[in-house]
Amino acid sequence: MVSNYTEDNIKSLSPLEHVRTRPGMYIGKLGDGQSADDGIYVLLKEVIDNSIDEYMMGFGKTIEIQVSDELVSVRDYGRGIPLGKLVDVVSQMNTGGKYDSRAFKKSVGLNGVGTKAVNFLSNHFTVKAFRENEQKTAVFAKGVLVESSGVEPSEEKNGTYVAFAPDENIFKGYHYQMDYVESMIKNYVYLNAGLTINLNGQKFYSKNGLLDLLSENMNGDPLYPIIHLKEEDIEVAITHGNHYGEEYYSFTNGQHTTQGGTHLIAYREAIVKTIREFYNKNFEPSDIRTSIVAAINIKVEEPVFESQTKTKLGSKEMEPNGRSIRNFIIDFLKKQLDDYLHKNSESAEIMFNKIIASEKERKAISGVKKIARERAKQVSLHNKKLRDCKLHFDTNQEGAEHTSIFITEGDSASGSITKARDVKTQAVFSLKGKPLNSYGLTKKIVYTNEEFNLLQAALNIEDGLDTLRYNKVVIATDADVDGMHIRLLLITFFLQFFPDLIKNNHLFILETPLFRVRNKTKTIYCYSEEEKLKAIEEIGKAAEITRFKGLGEISPKEFSEFIGEHIKLNQVTLKKYDKIDQLLEFYMGKNTPDRQDFIVNNLKIEEEV
Repeated sequence: MVSNYTEDNIKSLSPLEHVRTRPGMYIGKLGDGQSADDGIYVLLKEVIDNSIDEYMMGFGKTIEIQVSDELVSVRDYGRGIPLGKLVDVVSQMNTGGKYDSRAFKKSVGLNGVGTKAVNFLSNHFTVKAFRENEQKTAVFAKGVLVESSGVEPSEEKNGTYVAFAPDENIFKGYHYQMDYVESMIKNYVYLNAGLTINLNGQKFYSKNGLLDLLSENMNGDPLYPIIHLKEEDIEVAITHGNHYGEEYYSFTNGQHTTQGGTHLIAYREAIVKTIREFYNKNFEPSDIRTSIVAAINIKVEEPVFESQTKTKLGSKEMEPNGRSIRNFIIDFLKKQLDDYLHKNSESAEIMFNKIIASEKERKAISGVKKIARERAKQVSLHNKKLRDCKLHFDTNQEGAEHTSIFITEGDSASGSITKARDVKTQAVFSLKGKPLNSYGLTKKIVYTNEEFNLLQAALNIEDGLDTLRYNKVVIATDADVDGMHIRLLLITFFLQFFPDLIKNNHLFILETPLFRVRNKTKTIYCYSEEEKLKAIEEIGKAAEITRFKGLGEISPKEFSEFIGEHIKLNQVTLKKYDKIDQLLEFYMGKNTPDRQDFIVNNLKIEEEV
């Protein structure tokens, strides 16, 4: 039956209704706080961005932030929102001071949406402005004004105070992970040297900008002192480490462009061009950039981002002179990096030796790589390992951020997931047995080991993450000792050869239920012993309890519950104090006695009641 399509089907939504109905258009995905790009962090960022813009314009050297699940507050000491426009600025779309470049230059929030979206998506939202011994307050509930004071006398310093509590009906079961919040705050101070941010009483401050960022985030020591170069509208930092892959931190006007964009493409090109000319050698770009760790921040008037969440820069020109961003960055590095290398011959020699070492390793495995590629093509062609999805990862393709690949072990597990998956966005890769412990091995093993070669080919990451075919790489193993072992071996493989996959938040662990508790009318899936006990209490004595020993024991129909809308993923993350070499050496190296002592000393025995 075909539904009628009449005037009655046409609806007009107010800005408030539209934001609350389609929040993803304004803040990206929703989530519950388990991932760094979940909506609750975007809300926080939108408010802080306004305070950062004040600092960038020369007003207010300190920002006070309090974060809890009950309430988030941000107090800056900038100019303060003009009192007569306070309500409009936080509730009327396309309203703000940043349309006037005389008041704000080279800021992040330019489209008049950010703070309004925070207001509309919060149960409670309070804004106070303090200007020249006067203040005004407005209070909202889910975007609706419930209280607005008149202009009152004040002894507070100039600035703005915003407090909000995300709407739990939109951000279901949310919880702020302070590691993610602290990472955001650190980026703000790295990019605004001299700014102090106090987060829940802890002080964050950077004196040396991007130099401090690389120093804090490197997993291991740099091969040579970090090269730190800076002019009015650009700042860069560069060094090499001993890891595989490339690692970049890119920013525009202080906004962390996690997906890169125009400036990062130009930066990578400029590094290659400058180094080739300095050494007068036509090095392969991959040899120059292998093991590189670098950061860039540029300042642009009226930047063009490819989405409201501002994770990718689309601007081509530097305003107001119309100079291309590419030429601006190339010219800067050609002069500044070339000058630095001429003046620091020891660093230049170390860099040269690193590039030569990368070149030698690449040439040593070139023959093996060719054979491995052909083998991977044949296996993929016959669909023996990879059940692909219809929508491949492509940064220009709508919905690409939703693509996933599940790495499973065994035919039964991969069979269940394959039958239950969304064939448009979810792929399945089936391992054969336990992977090899790759710690301490060279990259040649990636090509000579069939499982690693085929996995690399399926992900398409041989030459880096630019060609990664899936946004989420999900390890899906049984909840037993063997499954845990496979999980650790896979994480070791990625840490050893493709650490960028983890550092750029692409690697996850699939959580599947340990128990099913049900009766004739109700079924509850439980992920822990505690949840099982609560379910038994809820269902009663007639409960039937099933312990899932492996993924293959979960039927495809049930599996669709766990890899669909209600999927539970744990992101594999690295903190600044997680030194990859030390982690792998201790947990995956040949120091069995040390690990045995660690297990004995940390063993917890639960007594049966």
